[in-house]
Amino acid sequence: MSLPRTFTRRRTAAAALTAALLVPLAACGSDEADSKKDTAGPTASGSASTAPDAKLTVLAAASLTNVFETAGATYEKTHPGTKITFSFAGSQELIAQVAQGSPADVLVTADTKSMDKAKADTGTPAIIAKNRLVIATGEGNPFKVDELKDLADTKLKVVLAAPEVPAGKYSKKVLDAQKITVKPVSQEPNVRAVLSKVELGEADAGLVYKTDAESAKDKVDAVEIPDAQNAIAEYPAASLKDSKNAEAATAFVTWLSSPEAQKILQDAGFQKP
Repeated sequence: MSLPRTFTRRRTAAAALTAALLVPLAACGSDEADSKKDTAGPTASGSASTAPDAKLTVLAAASLTNVFETAGATYEKTHPGTKITFSFAGSQELIAQVAQGSPADVLVTADTKSMDKAKADTGTPAIIAKNRLVIATGEGNPFKVDELKDLADTKLKVVLAAPEVPAGKYSKKVLDAQKITVKPVSQEPNVRAVLSKVELGEADAGLVYKTDAESAKDKVDAVEIPDAQNAIAEYPAASLKDSKNAEAATAFVTWLSSPEAQKILQDAGFQKP
């Protein structure tokens, strides 16, 4: 049995109307998907994470302890597949570890001379930060240490970093330049050990990096040293050639020069490279 012509026309018109209504809805859905695609964007760090998953071991100068713990946590957050373990020590100890073949991926020292000693084992280093010396004293500066020449007072218990340590080399440089003779009660294996002696009251004063004194500002006072009498410490970073995570190691070293990492370093008192 055939349908009446009028009913057929009505059904055809209804079908056409339904199709016309569906077209803009489909287009809207497509636009919305495209919009989401466009706004997906980079990660919270400002750039998409391209570093491969890895467990990195970073050998770093003792003076970087606090700031690198902050930097490492930030890096892991923006690169969720990467986990970083830091090993902090005096630069001379780090170089010895590299020479002995200790498994590691990245090396960061507190001077370029130390890094030069490891050049056969590293990629091309990049300076990521600078630092300067200050005189650390007990809280409130009880012995009224005002300048470098005060450290020559034999009544003061002064502690310095050992001469083979970058902080010790910088200390010797500034004291020799001012013709100041200091007889330290001890010479420590790294700058953090110098800071600890002053913090604990085992020394009245010591030469440390500005950032070290800043990290313990509730326990020590920092006496500034004029630029003309001071020394600038440079921190080079490089990936290690024997790293089993070469791509991830290179990515971390590159990140240390990024605006995100530089802000962390400079907020901690380090100077621009």
